[in-house]
Order: sequence, then C-alpha cells, then structure tokens
Amino acid sequence: MNIAQIKQIDLVDYLRAIGFSPTKESAKSAWYRAPYREDRTPSFKVNKDKNLWYDFGTAQNGDIIDLAELLYKSKDVSRLLKLIENAAPALAPRIRTPISPNGERLTDQFSNVKVMDLNHEALRSYLQSRGIDLDIGECECKEVHYACYKKEYFAVAFPNIAGGYEIRNPYFKGCIAPKDISIIQKSDKLKQDCCCLFEGFMDYLSYLTLVKLGRITEGSESMDYIVLNSVSNVNRVIEPIKKYEVIHCYLDNDDAGRRVVNTLQELLGSKVQDMFAAYPLCKDLNDFLRNKKKI
Repeated sequence: MNIAQIKQIDLVDYLRAIGFSPTKESAKSAWYRAPYREDRTPSFKVNKDKNLWYDFGTAQNGDIIDLAELLYKSKDVSRLLKLIENAAPALAPRIRTPISPNGERLTDQFSNVKVMDLNHEALRSYLQSRGIDLDIGECECKEVHYACYKKEYFAVAFPNIAGGYEIRNPYFKGCIAPKDISIIQKSDKLKQDCCCLFEGFMDYLSYLTLVKLGRITEGSESMDYIVLNSVSNVNRVIEPIKKYEVIHCYLDNDDAGRRVVNTLQELLGSKVQDMFAAYPLCKDLNDFLRNKKKI
C-alpha cells in the first residue's frame, strides 16, 4: 500500500489489530492508554471522524504514520509503511468521506455548482486577508457558487487536473470532487528544467505574491508549478515530476511536509530540494508572506 492508502486505514481497527483495545468508546471517539509509553490514566484519544489521534499526556498528535513513528521508533517512511501493513495485513483501507464543520460526513454534498470569474468582494477581501495579491488571485482562481444541505454558499475555487476544485472561504476548506493534483504550466515550452511543488494552492498564490514583491527571486514565467492539494496525493505527483532536473519543494514546515520531501528524495534523489530554509520560523509560505511566525 502507498501513503494515501495507509492513511485510510481506520485507526481504531489498526490499534485493535496490534493488540490495543479502547478503555472507553463512543460513536465519534475512542480512548486508550497510550500504546507507546507508560500511561496509567487513558490519555490517548482517537477522533473517528478525522481518523487522527491526540495524546493529552504529551501533546503529541497525528495520523497513523505519526503513530507508527512512535510505536516503531523510526522515521523511515518506507519502513513504517511496511511495518503498518505487516502488523495488520487483513485491514483494507476505508474510503473516508469529508466532514462538515459540525462533524457530519459529507457524501455528494455539493449541488447546483456554478463556476465563474472571481469577482465577489467578500472573496477578494478574504484573499487580501491572506496577503494574496488580488491580480494574482483573480488570474489563478475562480469563484464557485454551490448548494450544500439546501443552503447556498460561495468560495474561492482552484482547479485540479481531474476537473475538480479545491474551495476555500473564511469558514470552510474543502473540495468539489474529483480530488487530484494541480499542474500549472506558464510557458508553451515542451520541457522545463525546474518546477516548484506546493502542498496547497494558498501556498502557490503566496509564492507568486512573494515573487512579485521581490521577497523570492527564483520565480519565472517559464517555470512549471505543481500543487498537491493534500499530502495524501504524493503518489500522484511522482510521475509528473520525474521529467524535471530540479524540484523545489515549498511544503508545510512540519513533520508531514518533511515526510513528503523525504519520500520524494528516496525515489528521485538529490534533484528534490527542500526549501524550508526560506521560511524557517514559519509554518508555511502563507505565514511567511504575512510575517506570521510559529508560536
């Protein structure tokens, strides 16, 4: 199984498969004694809807791979994937549907979808609040109006290569299916030597804004750009980036972002370059754009 498939394994099923049962369980959560340390009072919680865990005793948290790092005391992603699969060979990845802000699972939730040029003042203001240059935002994004549970909404929309859209507004972050990566080619040249890889489209817009402001100097109209739209899409980006001589990774400056870089470096070697040094005190490029440092 690849990273995306491993992350779909249900955490409660996985813990049960390796010998850990919850001390308390409800429809939305399960509590355990932390499986990787001595824990007299159950302080390890699994959020069933999000398929994530949190250790209240140590303030650690994450997904199944983060848990495996602690269980098997290793940061080798390839090894961890094999260990997870070997520890629970009978578990099949579950297709997990999106979750609404109030915790409901969303299946085929969007209807009456209408895509248009980005003009709504509220969405323009939202991009400005994120530090994004409006000319760039209007050029790279669309505006989408849609219905969800019989209510009307609108958001900034960013297209992917499968015809779906990543959508954002101040209150919601989601996707109009199908989910996929986004590839942006600024030149008609058949072959580019370099591409930049981003985790989300807000980081891509931030990068273009930083180039326009002169805070990043490597930007070029002839450079290609790829947006993962989720770290779980890393397997989908491997083939498209093989053709480049250099891949600059502007991913989130956290464990998940570093895992993606490490995975790509293992597969493609030194041409995969992490760019974390450009924003060492910030979580991501958008925080760097806004001069927002990690606490």
